[in-house]
Amino acid sequence: MSGSADCVLRTILDDGSFRVIAARTTDTVAGTLSAQGVAGRTARALGELLTSAILFRETMAPGYRVQGILRDKDGKSTLVADSHPSGDARGLVQLARGRTEVGLEQGALLQMMRSLPNGSLNQGVVQVPANGDLSAAMMAYMQTSEQVTSLVSVATVLDGQRVLGAGGLLVQLLPEANATSTRSMVERFEALGSVTARVARPGFTAQALVGELLAESGHSPLGEQELRYHCWCSEVRVMSALATLDRSEIEAMLHEGQPIEVNCDYCRTEYRIPTAKLRGLLSES
Repeated sequence: MSGSADCVLRTILDDGSFRVIAARTTDTVAGTLSAQGVAGRTARALGELLTSAILFRETMAPGYRVQGILRDKDGKSTLVADSHPSGDARGLVQLARGRTEVGLEQGALLQMMRSLPNGSLNQGVVQVPANGDLSAAMMAYMQTSEQVTSLVSVATVLDGQRVLGAGGLLVQLLPEANATSTRSMVERFEALGSVTARVARPGFTAQALVGELLAESGHSPLGEQELRYHCWCSEVRVMSALATLDRSEIEAMLHEGQPIEVNCDYCRTEYRIPTAKLRGLLSES
């Protein structure tokens, strides 16, 4: 894997006191923002939400699909970040009528969800603080919903519509940590400061971020995964969704006599379903 490629890296201190997850998400965020056609506050918020979802998945559920949802204070506009176990990630912007942007603001709600093997969802919700800091909201979420003390810093740096850098760092307290090691880690994390300046550096990598934080501590890698922007929509998935409709609804579509056009909200791909395939759904039912 190229050192400058998007990836998420999991590491544990040799004494078992902390798990550290770092991610470079620059290209993944850039692809997502381009697909959604957003800029400004909305772009930054979606980029940070996507990085947060990736970090959360790697920390709590590497094998599960995770979604992060940010709802504005009115609950009518949302940002969705979708992180898949394969390393694929995508995002979605849903603006209420009359809204031109949605960002990190007081009263907004952060919801994190992960899909479990039995099909159920594990989820929790916290409020974004008054200063609109998603990193702080993620720390609150980890503490209140997962009961895991964590340190989080995520950032997306933009130059107009161009993503200069995106990534983040999450440090998770483990049972082996004691008061002394915890204090030392907090001091190192605070000395490192916000990752904003670091993710915008040319050649920024997740490995470098871990190295800066743990320079004086023995640590061992737990895993590394390449990340990419990629939407997993397909005609098969569209057909599966159409198959859930009532027979009368499918018959009404056939009555129009025209192919059905379905657009993916995540990547804007258009699928044209011919009438012959719709008739096939009727025969199957």
